[in-house]
Amino acid sequence: MPVKYKYPRPALTVDCVIFGLDDDELKVLLIERGIEPFEGKWAIPGGFVVPGESVDAAARRELLEETGLKNVFLEQLYTFGDPDRDPREHVVSVAYYALTNLAGHEIKADTDARSAAWFSVHDVPELAFDHDKILEMALRRLQGKVRYQPIGFELLPPKFTLTQLQKLYEIILEKPIDKRNFRKKILSMEVLIELDEIQQGVAHRAARLYSFNEKEYRQKEKKGFSFEL
Repeated sequence: MPVKYKYPRPALTVDCVIFGLDDDELKVLLIERGIEPFEGKWAIPGGFVVPGESVDAAARRELLEETGLKNVFLEQLYTFGDPDRDPREHVVSVAYYALTNLAGHEIKADTDARSAAWFSVHDVPELAFDHDKILEMALRRLQGKVRYQPIGFELLPPKFTLTQLQKLYEIILEKPIDKRNFRKKILSMEVLIELDEIQQGVAHRAARLYSFNEKEYRQKEKKGFSFEL
């Protein structure tokens, strides 16, 4: 016999902060809301969890439905439960952050989103609900975690140069990094594969390409290896 609760329950949603990287900026993917509340306002992609659905499954479903993204890095961030965060009712949101290569996915808006677009994290329009707080926390989490876990590779193409890798960290951490020390440290970790390929179609001298050796990293991690930059 199913148990019935006599106490009222708040609604449950998921929200997904999606980061991407281009040559010069860290960007966040936003959707323009097509329904009330906040119709016409920009917001973080997300929606309600349906009965019988896990929050992880709901987050991936909403990503696909509202932006067309799938098979991207996704990690739970924090739970936001202020009773006044949604004008409709008491809504608790489990927030996530995702990382994707800008060139690797086609972005499209669907369901209740009018459009989807990338914005610089330093030039974001006014956001609906409490999404400014969610974005701020996600950015802090990314800046902290990228120092000790190799999640930054999720923002790069499968093949990249050491200059591209260094620039990724400089953009995310918002500070310059010494080129010599960075290369010495990242190569000493032995988690990169040096490819027998160089850049194509560049005006400057073509650089060597590398790829991230996730299998080697996982083996090192089991032995207590620390990825720390």
